[in-house]
Amino acid sequence: MNIVGINKLTLLDYPGLTACTLFTGGCNFRCPFCHNASLVLDNSLPRIEEKEIFDFLEKRKNVLQGVCITGGEPTLNFDLDLFIEKIKKIGYKVKLDTNGNKPEVISHLLSNKLIDYIAMDIKNSLDKYAETVGIKNFNTFNIEKSAEILLSAKIDYEFRTTVVKEFHTEEDFKKIGTWLSGGKAYYLQQFVDSGKLIGDNINAYNKEKLQEFLQILKPFFSISGIRGI
Repeated sequence: MNIVGINKLTLLDYPGLTACTLFTGGCNFRCPFCHNASLVLDNSLPRIEEKEIFDFLEKRKNVLQGVCITGGEPTLNFDLDLFIEKIKKIGYKVKLDTNGNKPEVISHLLSNKLIDYIAMDIKNSLDKYAETVGIKNFNTFNIEKSAEILLSAKIDYEFRTTVVKEFHTEEDFKKIGTWLSGGKAYYLQQFVDSGKLIGDNINAYNKEKLQEFLQILKPFFSISGIRGI
């Protein structure tokens, strides 16, 4: 596993659980507003050895309840399932963050009961995905397939969108709501400029505008909310 970072304690990343977060390097998207550009673009980041990770997890198993695996994009790692198996054997619940472009990986993990929670990033309405993920002529088939898998999943899951002025409009959220109607949970995330973005001139909406977008989405989901404000 290409693990390049670890947050040893989080009360936010895994809803309802005390957890740690593992960051994988590399991503197949180039979202201009990505706040983890170093994880996406920098191949020189040093890996954390698995032994170090599992030694830490063993020591903290009476303190931590869950492990979040995020990125970058974790599903690019061919050994993700084996890595999660080892985590599960220690007794942790596992949450996966994903951009949804590897539905076969998601399906495999679900079929083998290796994950307990999935958070899938919804970058935008389907017709604006290419420009939002920074890939010309991007085909959304895999995104649609992953969303379909989650909509029928028996585990906890959420959809979420980091909202930026340059890419998102009221019309986009109407389309997203219609597309994912009946989903368990959908969260809007306030954009924060980390200073290490892939793109330039990216700006956040204010709280009031995010509340307007939330009102558009609420009828479509059992749970909805805003994070980061």
